Amino acid sequence: MSTRASTTPAGRERKDHVDGLAVALLLGCCAIWGLGQVAAKVTLSEIPPLMQAAARSLGAALLLVLWSRSRGLALFRADGTGRAGLLAGSLFALEFACIFVGLQYTSASRMSVFIYFAPFVVALGMPLIARSERLNRIQAAGLLLAFGGVVWAYFEGFVSPSAGPQQWLGDALGLAGALLWGLTTLTLRGTRLGSALPEKALLYQLAVSAAALGLASLVAGEPWPAQLTGASLWPLAFQTVVITFASYLVWFWLVRHYPATRISAFTLLTPVFGLLAGVGLLGEPLTLRLGVALVAVCAGIWLVNRVRPAGQRQR
Repeated sequence: MSTRASTTPAGRERKDHVDGLAVALLLGCCAIWGLGQVAAKVTLSEIPPLMQAAARSLGAALLLVLWSRSRGLALFRADGTGRAGLLAGSLFALEFACIFVGLQYTSASRMSVFIYFAPFVVALGMPLIARSERLNRIQAAGLLLAFGGVVWAYFEGFVSPSAGPQQWLGDALGLAGALLWGLTTLTLRGTRLGSALPEKALLYQLAVSAAALGLASLVAGEPWPAQLTGASLWPLAFQTVVITFASYLVWFWLVRHYPATRISAFTLLTPVFGLLAGVGLLGEPLTLRLGVALVAVCAGIWLVNRVRPAGQRQR
């Protein structure tokens, strides 16, 4: 007998479909993340990549602790999630090391395409954790259609002159970041972190990444910023408060309560939202290419998330 929801180990409901609340939260996250690569690229002009990533993780971790204390949440109580938390934190740190270092060698537009291979990693791995999350052929086609829309939106970035002789390295680091992002999501669903508070799951990742990336920055000999101006501090503040603290907390709550394969498909809207931000904030033209890409991504996401008839749902 099919049900509309399952229960997490902690006794909280996990839904088997994406409802209106989830769609609204996912659209908000994707719109915010659409500005993330640009903010990181701008901040690189004054703050080295590993140092920048460590700073935003540290700042967000402090905000998260204050937020949790204000709500009376017990983040430091032993609950058997330590090993899984260290694994998730290590994957998180490596993911952003790849992305931030990769942005030195490739363009933000190319990076935006490569890191959104992550939904495919989740789609391949989740059936090993929860059989009900295996995509059928129509859903898989939808995922490919959505990704095709992203590639189409950024196609000019692949035919334009190379960003440099080591552009391939930046692209490869983008793919590595996608793999690590997908593995982080699978860790959140396939270990005891799946029953932990979203705040605790996020704190593991922020604390481990702040320490690991800070140490990596020292080992790599990254220079201390010669000057800090609003040109880098404001984008760093945006990354810390809005992206790393607020939006990631919402994302981990979504991963805990909704099918990972279905919500991961929504992340393919992020690079398209990035282009739309250029239209709205920078006065860039709204091209037919962007319109077609947006339609393709939305159609693909709809196919991934369309509710199957009751008799076709996997048991």
